[in-house]
Amino acid sequence: MFNKLVLTFSVLFLLSGCENTYYSAMEQVGLHKRDILVDRIEDVRDAQVEVKDQFSSALERFTHELNFDGGELAKAYEVVNGEYEESQQRADELKDRISGVERVAEALFEEWDEELDQYTNSALRRQSAAKLKETRVNYGRMLSAMKTAESKMDPVLDTLRDQSLYLKHNLNARAVASLKNEFGSLKRDINILIRDVETSIAAADSFMVTLTD
Repeated sequence: MFNKLVLTFSVLFLLSGCENTYYSAMEQVGLHKRDILVDRIEDVRDAQVEVKDQFSSALERFTHELNFDGGELAKAYEVVNGEYEESQQRADELKDRISGVERVAEALFEEWDEELDQYTNSALRRQSAAKLKETRVNYGRMLSAMKTAESKMDPVLDTLRDQSLYLKHNLNARAVASLKNEFGSLKRDINILIRDVETSIAAADSFMVTLTD
């Protein structure tokens, strides 16, 4: 039910062109910025799992194609290029979802900060302010982990694209040999990316525990 509501009001946001309109519409059905933030973090986590699986697949397929014995070089190119394109798509989706988390988090923290002035009970205000500070710190750790993983995708994608383009225009055994020379750095970069994605997933899980606690 929640996902259907999110989808419905996401369409409303796209039509209106104003994210504040989207937040207001969601609040009318009892879904506040905190709920949206949790949902978007879950979306990022899911996208990170997909990125991890896709880049692992790309590494496996590249390994196979660069170590094949005979066969059609044109087919090898199709496989390599297909993995690059799929990896690029997954990376773009992840970047968009991280941006969505940033937008709603900024809106949530701004609203939370403004509402501190509405308290008449000073003790409750102090507690809320302390919770806001703690949440911001925890969010910062999570976002830093997300951004670290995100930053590792572009160098890997550049390498995948370079290898795909090179193979496309050099369909011969010498081209495959040249790509093998570059494969070690690609493997290292993908393994680092996967490690950072796993760290980011753990950070997202940890933050959501503190957010809903």
